[in-house]
Amino acid sequence: MSLPQDQLQEHKRKHFLRRSYDKVKRKYAGKIRHKAIERARTRIYLHGRKPEDYEPEVLEVIVQEEEDKIVSEYKSRGIVALLAALGLSLFP
Repeated sequence: MSLPQDQLQEHKRKHFLRRSYDKVKRKYAGKIRHKAIERARTRIYLHGRKPEDYEPEVLEVIVQEEEDKIVSEYKSRGIVALLAALGLSLFP
């Protein structure tokens, strides 16, 4: 039971796009994670403590909070860039 040639091409294209998307997503997730770890480390040191003073579960929560902040910053920058490209302003 073989797929017709056009369906096979469509399947290959979707599979390629999915793999490409997943690859890019993993790449940026890793960069965001690394940046979040650095920010979490700075946040901990600013509170006068060391990362070793915390349990791994608490460290994970701190890093996750930093990841969420970074993603939020990127989203807001994207919206501002889109508005600028459209010639719109947030301030009248």
